[in-house]
Amino acid sequence: MRLIALSVGILLLVACADAGQSRADVATESPVPSLSPDSTWPADLPAHWVFGPGTGLYVDGRDHAWILHRPERVTDEDMAAAFDATIEDCCERAPPLIELDPAGRVLRTFGTIERSEDWPYFPHGVFVEDDGSFWVGNAPHHTIMKFSRDGTRLLTLGTFDRTGGSDDPALLGGAADFWLDPETNELFVADGYDNRRIVVFDGDSGAYLRQWGAYGEPADDAYVFDSTAAEPSSQFNLVHGITGSEDGLLYVADATTSRIQVFEKDGTFVAERSIDGRSLPGRITDVALSPDPEQTWLFVSDGRDDKIWILRRADLEIVGQFGRSGSGWGEFGRPHNVTTDSRGNVYVAEAHPGRRFQRFLVQDPPS
Repeated sequence: MRLIALSVGILLLVACADAGQSRADVATESPVPSLSPDSTWPADLPAHWVFGPGTGLYVDGRDHAWILHRPERVTDEDMAAAFDATIEDCCERAPPLIELDPAGRVLRTFGTIERSEDWPYFPHGVFVEDDGSFWVGNAPHHTIMKFSRDGTRLLTLGTFDRTGGSDDPALLGGAADFWLDPETNELFVADGYDNRRIVVFDGDSGAYLRQWGAYGEPADDAYVFDSTAAEPSSQFNLVHGITGSEDGLLYVADATTSRIQVFEKDGTFVAERSIDGRSLPGRITDVALSPDPEQTWLFVSDGRDDKIWILRRADLEIVGQFGRSGSGWGEFGRPHNVTTDSRGNVYVAEAHPGRRFQRFLVQDPPS
């Protein structure tokens, strides 16, 4: 049974209300995180590197940040604007994927700007496994690739420039993000720029396992989205971000419908939260969890209003926010990805115009 409630103009649909209430009791004991921009991070990105739009960001188990951008989108005009004769070898397009240590120092780089069978062209989305292997996607060209720790391609899901709709078990359609369950080795894919589904594959073989659409129902590619409709969309319209919690739930960001949907890992629908009740293009781009044992907080990136929303995970209530439009520290130009480290610090990637990667330090609550 679903409990339906209206709160501050935001729609909440919740299943298993009793279980959610027990989490809420725990959550109310914790203060909402207070975060401040860290102007010292990253520590030493080479001055001659020029970045394209940020399209991926992940912090692994060692608190190494993996930042992904699209050097293909760096134009000759961008290069000319970046040129500085005082910088040695100025300038060049930064490598697509960069691994940073906790201080923000460059450890390794991966990828190429050229079309290649061994690297996603126009990359979008990155996820790092506990053993150091990693996944990088390619939303415009419909593939996801898995790499070993040294950057050797191990597996490719989908076929370059081929898509077959939301019912196709082998072909992807604009896959935007992905999360691998360490317990089952299942890869959950937000297949959403062209398709309207969450699709699940085996993390080793790439075998198709299952899929579902919004509310856990079948995906319907023929559905026509209406942003002015009073009722929530019955279909995903741009499923763009996905992550999983320790207690077995999946959190999905559906960008154009401005909402988060929550599922069990078999596709059973649990809850929904719309942000301000509005449907705006490119709005809710990603979702991340706080690292405390209860994973009390959700951080949701808003690419339209240039901020990060903070939600209490137990009941999906919006309890805070930070950021605004601008080019200064703590300000955003279209936040595209959000993630957290083991200390609770929050990291944000900007698509443009800033094309930056920022870290926000969690502040200790007052004693």
